[in-house]
Amino acid sequence: MNYALYSQLLWIWMAVALVAFLYLLRKNAPYGRHVRPGWGPTLDNRLGWFLMEFPVVVVFLSALLWNGPDISLLPGLFSACFLFHYLNRSIIYPLRLRTTGKRMPLAIVLSAVGFNFFNGFFLGYYFSHFADYPDSWLLDARFLAGQVLFWAGLAINWHSDHILIHLRKPGSTNYVIPKGGLFRWISCPNLFGEMLEWTGFALMTWCLPAFAFAVWTAANLIPRAMAHHRWYRETFPGYPEDRKAVLPWML
Repeated sequence: MNYALYSQLLWIWMAVALVAFLYLLRKNAPYGRHVRPGWGPTLDNRLGWFLMEFPVVVVFLSALLWNGPDISLLPGLFSACFLFHYLNRSIIYPLRLRTTGKRMPLAIVLSAVGFNFFNGFFLGYYFSHFADYPDSWLLDARFLAGQVLFWAGLAINWHSDHILIHLRKPGSTNYVIPKGGLFRWISCPNLFGEMLEWTGFALMTWCLPAFAFAVWTAANLIPRAMAHHRWYRETFPGYPEDRKAVLPWML
């Protein structure tokens, strides 16, 4: 595949993200607190998280190693960052969940697998076929700023997940108002952290597939954060009025 065709496919992929964003503003994705009947078979949510997220590791590595294991320094570093996130999300995070009996629609799992297939392929294929970074990129302001944003976003995401997981006693499925960390200002700092993380990834890699990933992340997580925020306000009469949904002091 030449780069012209590859980039055209990515722009089409981003147009699909816009359609998904508009849809999700109107319809909440039916998993977690927004799960509802009518979406077909379900499976355990911890198994669902693994099945949703682990395929991207396989697809990404397959595309990355398409031309053999000889990967240069910077594509290897970027790949390590990507895989570090997804190995946690697909294996460690589900094992940490304390919920028992919660279910996830199979349709949601399959849609996430579809997204991860394309996202993993586009990124892995770019790093194996088109990436060409000079050694000086390690000192470029975009690389340095992107690294800061990536690791800050990952830390916010992990810390917020830790707070959410430990809100419940083992086996409990009840929801309570989260407190601490960035929950002081926003309802969904875990989602904010993930958006910050992949914005940083797009900046440090400075490539079209990573930009497309950041676009897709925002298209998926901004509507979900807004839905969570509405749900908190409807469920808890005493919910803090000064909290925003996902961007401190803004949204």
